[in-house]
Amino acid sequence: MSRPAHRRPEYHKINKDLFVLTYGALVAQLCKDYEKDEDVNKYLDKMGYGIGTRLVEDFLARSCVRRCHSYSEIVDIIAQVAFKMYLGITPSVTCNNSSRNEFSLILDKNPLAEFVEALPAGRSSLCYCNLVCGIIRGALEMVNLAADVTFLQDRLKGDSVTEIGITFLKKLDEKKCRRKK
Repeated sequence: MSRPAHRRPEYHKINKDLFVLTYGALVAQLCKDYEKDEDVNKYLDKMGYGIGTRLVEDFLARSCVRRCHSYSEIVDIIAQVAFKMYLGITPSVTCNNSSRNEFSLILDKNPLAEFVEALPAGRSSLCYCNLVCGIIRGALEMVNLAADVTFLQDRLKGDSVTEIGITFLKKLDEKKCRRKK
Protein backbone atom coordinates (compact mmCIF):
# COMPACT_ATOMS: atom_id res chain seq x y z
CA MET A 1 0.00 0.00 0.00
CA SER A 2 1.50 3.32 -1.00
CA ARG A 3 1.50 6.48 0.99
CA PRO A 4 -0.66 9.34 -0.19
CA ALA A 5 1.26 12.21 -1.73
CA HIS A 6 2.09 15.03 0.66
CA ARG A 7 -0.65 17.62 0.41
CA ARG A 8 -0.70 21.12 1.74
CA PRO A 9 -3.16 21.57 4.55
CA GLU A 10 -6.35 23.32 3.56
CA TYR A 11 -7.05 26.63 5.21
CA HIS A 12 -10.68 27.58 5.42
CA LYS A 13 -11.50 31.24 5.25
CA ILE A 14 -14.62 32.66 6.77
CA ASN A 15 -16.58 35.52 5.36
CA LYS A 16 -15.00 38.78 6.53
CA ASP A 17 -18.34 40.45 7.18
CA LEU A 18 -19.47 37.53 9.33
CA PHE A 19 -16.27 37.74 11.38
CA VAL A 20 -16.55 41.52 11.85
CA LEU A 21 -20.22 41.32 12.86
CA THR A 22 -19.52 38.44 15.25
CA TYR A 23 -16.70 40.44 16.83
CA GLY A 24 -19.07 43.39 17.23
CA ALA A 25 -21.61 41.15 18.96
CA LEU A 26 -18.87 39.88 21.29
CA VAL A 27 -17.85 43.42 22.27
CA ALA A 28 -21.51 44.39 22.76
CA GLN A 29 -22.04 41.40 25.06
CA LEU A 30 -18.91 42.25 27.05
CA CYS A 31 -20.20 45.80 27.48
CA LYS A 32 -23.39 44.35 28.94
CA ASP A 33 -21.48 41.96 31.20
CA TYR A 34 -18.96 44.50 32.56
CA GLU A 35 -19.79 47.95 33.83
CA LYS A 36 -16.28 49.42 33.50
CA ASP A 37 -14.54 49.95 30.18
CA GLU A 38 -11.26 48.91 31.78
CA ASP A 39 -12.70 45.47 32.54
CA VAL A 40 -13.88 45.06 28.93
CA ASN A 41 -10.45 46.21 27.67
CA LYS A 42 -8.68 43.71 29.95
CA TYR A 43 -10.94 40.88 28.83
CA LEU A 44 -10.43 41.67 25.13
CA ASP A 45 -6.66 41.83 25.70
CA LYS A 46 -6.72 38.52 27.55
CA MET A 47 -8.73 36.86 24.77
CA GLY A 48 -6.36 38.29 22.17
CA TYR A 49 -3.34 37.09 24.11
CA GLY A 50 -4.71 33.54 24.06
CA ILE A 51 -5.36 33.78 20.33
CA GLY A 52 -1.89 35.21 19.68
CA THR A 53 -0.10 32.43 21.53
CA ARG A 54 -1.76 29.93 19.20
CA LEU A 55 -1.86 31.97 16.01
CA VAL A 56 1.91 32.45 15.92
CA GLU A 57 2.39 28.77 15.02
CA ASP A 58 0.00 29.07 12.09
CA PHE A 59 1.70 32.29 11.00
CA LEU A 60 5.20 30.80 11.10
CA ALA A 61 4.07 27.69 9.22
CA ARG A 62 2.20 29.58 6.50
CA SER A 63 4.45 32.60 6.01
CA CYS A 64 7.89 30.93 5.84
CA VAL A 65 9.52 34.06 7.29
CA ARG A 66 13.13 33.87 8.34
CA ARG A 67 14.60 34.75 11.71
CA CYS A 68 14.55 38.50 12.38
CA HIS A 69 17.63 40.26 13.72
CA SER A 70 16.16 43.56 14.87
CA TYR A 71 12.97 44.98 16.32
CA SER A 72 12.36 46.96 13.13
CA GLU A 73 12.44 43.74 11.07
CA ILE A 74 9.92 42.16 13.45
CA VAL A 75 7.53 45.10 13.20
CA ASP A 76 7.86 45.13 9.40
CA ILE A 77 6.94 41.42 9.30
CA ILE A 78 3.95 42.07 11.58
CA ALA A 79 2.76 44.93 9.35
CA GLN A 80 3.55 43.60 5.88
CA VAL A 81 2.90 39.88 6.34
CA ALA A 82 0.77 39.16 9.43
CA PHE A 83 -1.73 42.01 9.07
CA LYS A 84 -2.04 41.32 5.34
CA MET A 85 -2.49 37.58 5.95
CA TYR A 86 -5.11 37.81 8.68
CA LEU A 87 -6.83 41.19 8.25
CA GLY A 88 -6.18 42.02 4.60
CA ILE A 89 -4.51 45.36 5.34
CA THR A 90 -0.94 46.65 5.48
CA PRO A 91 -0.36 49.32 8.14
CA SER A 92 2.51 51.76 7.83
CA VAL A 93 5.32 51.54 10.39
CA THR A 94 7.08 54.36 12.20
CA CYS A 95 9.85 54.19 14.77
CA ASN A 96 9.21 56.41 17.78
CA ASN A 97 12.56 56.62 19.58
CA SER A 98 16.32 56.62 19.09
CA SER A 99 16.86 53.30 20.88
CA ARG A 100 14.66 51.70 18.15
CA ASN A 101 12.45 49.67 20.49
CA GLU A 102 9.21 51.71 20.17
CA PHE A 103 7.17 51.50 17.00
CA SER A 104 3.75 52.49 15.75
CA LEU A 105 1.52 50.67 13.31
CA ILE A 106 -0.74 53.18 11.58
CA LEU A 107 -3.89 51.69 10.10
CA ASP A 108 -5.60 53.62 7.32
CA LYS A 109 -8.67 51.48 7.87
CA ASN A 110 -9.53 49.07 10.64
CA PRO A 111 -11.48 46.08 9.34
CA LEU A 112 -12.74 45.13 12.83
CA ALA A 113 -14.42 48.51 13.16
CA GLU A 114 -15.84 48.58 9.64
CA PHE A 115 -19.49 48.57 10.72
CA VAL A 116 -19.01 50.67 13.86
CA GLU A 117 -20.06 54.29 13.55
CA ALA A 118 -19.25 55.35 17.10
CA LEU A 119 -18.52 53.88 20.51
CA PRO A 120 -21.57 53.21 22.69
CA ALA A 121 -22.76 56.11 24.84
CA GLY A 122 -20.85 56.32 28.12
CA ARG A 123 -18.04 54.07 26.82
CA SER A 124 -15.45 56.70 25.94
CA SER A 125 -12.50 54.74 27.36
CA LEU A 126 -13.44 51.49 25.58
CA CYS A 127 -10.69 50.17 23.29
CA TYR A 128 -13.01 48.46 20.83
CA CYS A 129 -10.26 46.55 19.01
CA ASN A 130 -8.10 45.76 22.04
CA LEU A 131 -8.20 42.11 20.96
CA VAL A 132 -5.59 43.00 18.30
CA CYS A 133 -3.18 44.32 20.95
CA GLY A 134 -3.51 41.08 22.90
CA ILE A 135 -2.92 39.00 19.76
CA ILE A 136 0.29 40.87 18.95
CA ARG A 137 1.52 40.69 22.55
CA GLY A 138 0.76 36.95 22.82
CA ALA A 139 2.44 36.12 19.51
CA LEU A 140 5.55 38.12 20.41
CA GLU A 141 5.80 36.43 23.79
CA MET A 142 5.71 33.01 22.12
CA VAL A 143 8.85 33.96 20.17
CA ASN A 144 10.52 35.15 23.41
CA LEU A 145 9.87 38.87 23.07
CA ALA A 146 8.18 40.83 25.84
CA ALA A 147 6.28 43.84 24.54
CA ASP A 148 3.76 46.42 25.63
CA VAL A 149 1.09 46.81 22.93
CA THR A 150 -1.56 49.52 23.21
CA PHE A 151 -3.81 51.71 21.12
CA LEU A 152 -2.33 55.19 20.94
CA GLN A 153 -5.01 56.66 18.68
CA ASP A 154 -8.36 55.37 17.50
CA ARG A 155 -10.67 56.71 14.79
CA LEU A 156 -13.62 55.52 16.85
CA LYS A 157 -12.57 58.07 19.49
CA GLY A 158 -12.32 60.91 17.00
CA ASP A 159 -8.60 60.65 16.16
CA SER A 160 -7.49 61.10 12.55
CA VAL A 161 -5.91 57.61 12.37
CA THR A 162 -5.86 54.33 14.23
CA GLU A 163 -2.41 53.78 15.74
CA ILE A 164 -1.12 50.77 17.65
CA GLY A 165 2.02 51.29 19.72
CA ILE A 166 4.48 48.44 20.24
CA THR A 167 7.25 48.85 22.81
CA PHE A 168 9.71 45.99 23.10
CA LEU A 169 10.62 45.63 26.76
CA LYS A 170 13.34 43.01 26.71
CA LYS A 171 14.07 39.66 25.22
CA LEU A 172 12.65 36.91 27.41
CA ASP A 173 15.04 34.38 28.84
CA GLU A 174 14.74 31.22 26.74
CA LYS A 175 15.67 29.05 29.73
CA LYS A 176 12.56 30.24 31.59
CA CYS A 177 10.36 29.50 28.60
CA ARG A 178 11.46 25.90 28.14
CA ARG A 179 9.44 23.18 29.77
CA LYS A 180 11.05 21.39 32.64
CA LYS A 181 11.34 17.68 32.01
